[in-house]
Order: sequence, then C-alpha cells, then structure tokens
Amino acid sequence: MNLATRISRISVSKTMAVMEAAIKLREQGIDVVDFGPGEPDFPTPENIKQAGIRAIQADFTKYTAIGGIKELKKAIVDKHARG
Repeated sequence: MNLATRISRISVSKTMAVMEAAIKLREQGIDVVDFGPGEPDFPTPENIKQAGIRAIQADFTKYTAIGGIKELKKAIVDKHARG
C-alpha cells in the first residue's frame, strides 16, 4: 500500500499523550489526578438529558464563541456574587 508522504506529519493527540503519561506514572506507583479523557461512572442525570434534547430541538448544536456563552457567563457571575 502506498501512503501519501503527508501522513508522516500526523502526530499523537496531546490528549492521548497526557493519558499515556498518566498511565506510566501510575505504573510507577505515583498517585495521579487524571484530567484526561474518560467516561463517567454514573448515568447522565435526567435534567442534563432534557437540556440536551431541548438544545438539539432549538438547533443549538454549533460551537460557541471562543469567549463562551454570554448568558452562561452571566449566570455564573450572578451565582457567585450571591455567595
């Protein structure tokens, strides 16, 4: 099989590299808090499922602006302002 030469420019994703590093550290007995990819060990809460369904129905399925969602940021600020 002939592969294009540009395939050599493909590298391991940074996420996978961090995951591999965490595995190696654990194998050495080092306690690691892993913020890499993973699967939750609990079912998705019902309110989250319903919010996802509403978002899909409203066509809210694109990437957000880099700065985030204005309404969400305001809600977070308001919550923390209340203490």
